[in-house]
Amino acid sequence: MNRREAIRFTDEEALAFLESEKTVICATNGHDGFPHLMPLWYVVRDGTLWAWTYAKAQKTKNLERDPRATLQVEAGESYEQLRGVMLECDVTVHRDVDLLREFGLELYARYAEVDDGVRAMVDQQAPKRIGLQFVERSRATWDHRKLGGGVY
Repeated sequence: MNRREAIRFTDEEALAFLESEKTVICATNGHDGFPHLMPLWYVVRDGTLWAWTYAKAQKTKNLERDPRATLQVEAGESYEQLRGVMLECDVTVHRDVDLLREFGLELYARYAEVDDGVRAMVDQQAPKRIGLQFVERSRATWDHRKLGGGVY
């Protein structure tokens, strides 16, 4: 087995990793040819990452022009602890306000307690937001902990 295969996550490990982490870096294609990288909170729904953003955000404009994104979630403090998932995705944009209210509550429940204040905030935010469903095309994963502490 080569090194690349030795550090690859299984599908189950990748899903568990994504569910345990909190922030994804989303790269969209900017109008000037440069990648536009932004952090997002996310939820894993049926194995697919979902996020939301403002309808007027730069990443929204980028995705309207080119509905592709690369996502990366990474963890680890040193080389031998590095682990992560990179996904190349097609992005489906959702604009239904009722769906966005439901999703907003699901998203906030992942990060904090949902109380009346959060519900009111989500109600106010949903009409200004879009939902981003990241449909995976390809994946790269790595878990350097599988190397047994060695640096190669």
